[in-house]
Amino acid sequence: MQEVSEATLPPPPRDEAALDLLTQYGCGPIRFSGHDDALYERHLLFDDVIDPLAAGGRERFEAAARSVRDVVSQRWVKTERTYNRLNPKRIYYLSMEFLIGRSLTNNVTNMLLDPYVSRAAQQRDLDWFGLIEQEPDAGLGNGGLGRLAACFLDSMAAMELPAMGYGLRYEYGMFRQTIEDGWQREHPDNWLRQHDPWEVARPHEAVEIKLRSSVRMHRGTLEIVPGRPSTLIGIPFDRPAVGYGGKTINTLRLWAAASPDYFDFQEFSSGDFVGALAGTLAAESLTRVLYPDDSTAVGQALRFVQEYFLVACSLADLVRRFHRRNGNWRLVPDKVAIQLNDTHPTLAVPELMRILLDDAHLGWDEAWDITQNTLGYTNHTLLPEALERWPLNYFETLLPRQLEIIFEINRRFLDTVRARWPGDEARVARMSLIEEGAEQKVRMANMAIVGSHSTNGVAAIHSELLRKLTVKDFAEMYPERFNNKTNGVTPRRWLLLTNPGLARTITDAIGERWVTDLDELGKLRPLADDAAFRDRFLEVKRAAKLRFVDWVKTSCGQTVDPDTIFDCQIKRIHEYKRQLLNALRIIVLYNRLRENPRLDVMPRTFFFAGKAAPAYRLAKLIIKFLNNLVGTVDGDPITQGRLKVVFLPEYCVSLAERLIPAANVSNQISTAGYEASGTSNMKFMMNGALTIGTRDGSTIEMAEEAGEDNFFLFGLTADQVEGSRGWYNPHWHYDHDPETRAALDMIAADYFSRYEPGIFAPLHNALLAEGDHYMHLADLQSYLEADHRLTALYADRSAWARKAILNVAGSGKFSSDRTIAQYATEIWNAKPCPVS
Repeated sequence: MQEVSEATLPPPPRDEAALDLLTQYGCGPIRFSGHDDALYERHLLFDDVIDPLAAGGRERFEAAARSVRDVVSQRWVKTERTYNRLNPKRIYYLSMEFLIGRSLTNNVTNMLLDPYVSRAAQQRDLDWFGLIEQEPDAGLGNGGLGRLAACFLDSMAAMELPAMGYGLRYEYGMFRQTIEDGWQREHPDNWLRQHDPWEVARPHEAVEIKLRSSVRMHRGTLEIVPGRPSTLIGIPFDRPAVGYGGKTINTLRLWAAASPDYFDFQEFSSGDFVGALAGTLAAESLTRVLYPDDSTAVGQALRFVQEYFLVACSLADLVRRFHRRNGNWRLVPDKVAIQLNDTHPTLAVPELMRILLDDAHLGWDEAWDITQNTLGYTNHTLLPEALERWPLNYFETLLPRQLEIIFEINRRFLDTVRARWPGDEARVARMSLIEEGAEQKVRMANMAIVGSHSTNGVAAIHSELLRKLTVKDFAEMYPERFNNKTNGVTPRRWLLLTNPGLARTITDAIGERWVTDLDELGKLRPLADDAAFRDRFLEVKRAAKLRFVDWVKTSCGQTVDPDTIFDCQIKRIHEYKRQLLNALRIIVLYNRLRENPRLDVMPRTFFFAGKAAPAYRLAKLIIKFLNNLVGTVDGDPITQGRLKVVFLPEYCVSLAERLIPAANVSNQISTAGYEASGTSNMKFMMNGALTIGTRDGSTIEMAEEAGEDNFFLFGLTADQVEGSRGWYNPHWHYDHDPETRAALDMIAADYFSRYEPGIFAPLHNALLAEGDHYMHLADLQSYLEADHRLTALYADRSAWARKAILNVAGSGKFSSDRTIAQYATEIWNAKPCPVS
């Protein structure tokens, strides 16, 4: 969270300077606050019709947010006007997730309004931190996919690229997580319960989406009614995507589903109120929830319709925008770049073809050429189960015309495959867009690759494995289409805003250019050997830890010692991310203390945070195990002041913004070859944490940039993991390593579940009887050896600071600005369009 106080901000500016800044954004001369006619005071009075002296925290937040939006608004309009006038090639980023977190502090930072907001808070005696807490995290995403999309929006605006994000306006986020008796409990995340001051409804720009079937409410659940055509209305809600310095204000457009403006009046009049409104309820339920439970057929169908709704609304909207200045369909690839963020928006392939064939009346070859040259596809996973495949009957029922197009794409494509590899029907079957079997399915990743001109991975090793393993056949056929774009994060949010103390220290040392050119951080390398700078670096880290300790005490009731090592693993709970491996490490360290209470150890606090998908039972059991581990370790007098475990519930952007600046150690310990990239690893690095991790995802490139001797790498490589699949036996490690055996025996003996015997048997079975698919035991001893090196270094605080500074200095590559620059030049062929 951003720190706003006299200690961290420049002196309050003169009134003239404030008016100049507001004039820069086209809304001056108007004061931000401090006068009855100022923005903040007017919003308090006229929006809420309340005496400003009686306003509560929520009213004050909304007034502050609307005041900032007022400053943004005219520049926002001017941005769109510039694009309409100059007609540049525009970028459209389609994503089912945009994990944007809170917007107030981010927009204040990017608009350079910190000093003015700070002074307004002082003048009105506002509790700025309390006001910030009134804003919920926007429930528009779940994890790294959505957070990456948010960083990309920030970078595209900062780099003055003419871009627009398209997503869905989920009324409820994934879920709000609480922990009860160690178990994850899911509660509705109604983040839109109160009006969101950032969004602007555009009902006059609504689009109609026609389906060949209907969706209805039946016994409280949604179901598809075949053969009854229906219409959905997509209503756009726009949010500003503010570029740093406020020069460009792009748009994130989110679609909400609605029904046409009618209901069955006869049913209503006869008393069947629910029946009369059932169609409206069914339509609006489409965008009600992020990630419906896909363990059921109903949930899967709803997700499918969500994906089509996003694609159909967005393509209709961008085609409408294209036609404002362009009359020739053949210009689409010259004026439009559409990026598909993972397989979720892949229905853009047949939908764009449908528009070009049926609406524009182009021939097949020309339509196909336009489609391929307009679309780009980003792959985010190597996990086969994450490469979407939709049942053919969904298309037959809802989208029969799109299915016809898919069949024709597939027929022509397979003819090409057969011509190149005659007689290789096994290859044909693998590459087909249609998966045969008991139930035919459409392979969305195959369709995305065939229907686009670019397929990129998100880290060097991920892109390599994608080409060599996951979609090897396609890489052999279209080698020129495959490329790598290593992920990045925005330094404005994840350093300047999140860690103001470190940001100020960096600026004092090398100037402020790093905010928009993160490669400037390389200038810190010589300062790693400067004793005074190392001391200052350690002071900043301790201050961040103290702030986090205060917050965690207030919000969670947890007491944490800031003088312990903060050892963190915060991410979605999944077997391949191996929170269970981290737990095994803690058990071994705990056992060493039990066996030798006088053992000299560095005091340490282990932090876990993350959510498990509601239907992912083993992941939810891992959360239960972690929380039982918390109780066992903390309840043993031997560990007091030496070893503590904390599970932080309700992991979200705002929690990460607090913990990452305070972290000493970042655990990036996925099974090698399974993590596509990761972005939390970059945030930790940028904020001066040292990484203990496997050679996986972008961690490999991070170690290359900072130097492997400044990382604590361990474990099998991706090649070793793949090469040992045929013979790996976890029982060998159980039989030959006493510490591994002792840890597993404790789980089997219910040491961590004394009042719930047998509850963790599935975890024990996964590690032994079921073959330890993610190779926890293979990497455990190597993990412990790296851990020993880590704690030994921490004992020398100056040496630790040196490596941490070198990590910050090496993080320049991992700015999303660099990533977006590569997308713009190598995939989109798009150029900046300064607002004028």
